[in-house]
Amino acid sequence: MQQIKIAIFGRVFNSSVMPYVDQILNFLFKKNIAIVVHQEFYDFLNQSGSCHPAITTFSSYADLPKDISFMLSLGGDGTMLAAVSLIRDSGIPIAGINFGRLGFLANISKRDIEEALNKILNKEYQLQKRTLLSVCSDQKELFDGENFALNDITVFRFDSSSMITVDAYINNELLNSYWADGLIIATPTGSTAYSLSCGGPIIMPGSGNFVITPISPHNLNVRPLVVSDEIKLHVKIESRTEKYILSCDSKSETLSTTVNLQIAKAPFTINLIRLPNEEYFSTLREKLLWGIDVRNY
Repeated sequence: MQQIKIAIFGRVFNSSVMPYVDQILNFLFKKNIAIVVHQEFYDFLNQSGSCHPAITTFSSYADLPKDISFMLSLGGDGTMLAAVSLIRDSGIPIAGINFGRLGFLANISKRDIEEALNKILNKEYQLQKRTLLSVCSDQKELFDGENFALNDITVFRFDSSSMITVDAYINNELLNSYWADGLIIATPTGSTAYSLSCGGPIIMPGSGNFVITPISPHNLNVRPLVVSDEIKLHVKIESRTEKYILSCDSKSETLSTTVNLQIAKAPFTINLIRLPNEEYFSTLREKLLWGIDVRNY
């Protein structure tokens, strides 16, 4: 029987979390699981005295073994987004153990580690396919080819001096010229993140939509817009500084206003592992206090 192999990704975090990391590693070793750890995280674990000689490492998408059964992301939602850049179009399922604060994507509690891992190893889970966005430009390569986002793609003003104008075209038809601090294009997964804080709606995963949300628009009649995920969005930026910031989940670049953008659905999806007791609307109510009303308690 072929040995199960899993990948682990994480970042530097508080020492108070180390006992949970040790618990994960010890549990997996007892189960005779082959472990492949991201190199930077491995170095951190080594310095913390929590590593093991049987662990092998990988550094990027290019050397991530293709026979991985699933990836574990150890941290918060930001760590989960960074892990997506390593998985890309490999189809490797990913689960997140929450060492952070909110834990909307990485929603396995550190109190339930062994129970959750047993269910995953026994394949007692569902895979949720999550849509991603991609961004590209005819003028230059963006993010060294890691130009896709699970949450959102956002353009911001470069500094705090003045707003920018974002000329947005859907399928080559003018949508609007947004006078604002920026513009968010979010997936259903990202609709509960930055877009939500800017007044955007919550969109259920799998609904086949994106949401376009302006950031502090200078027009009171400009509101977030839900669009089909089959559209192609072209964006041109005007700014007094002749610069703007483009973010792609946790990554960002400063660009010249001569760089125009094309934003569309990515050609691949990400497989999120969801355990039997994890339901979308219960997560909304628990994590975001959605619909909370004292009359219900």
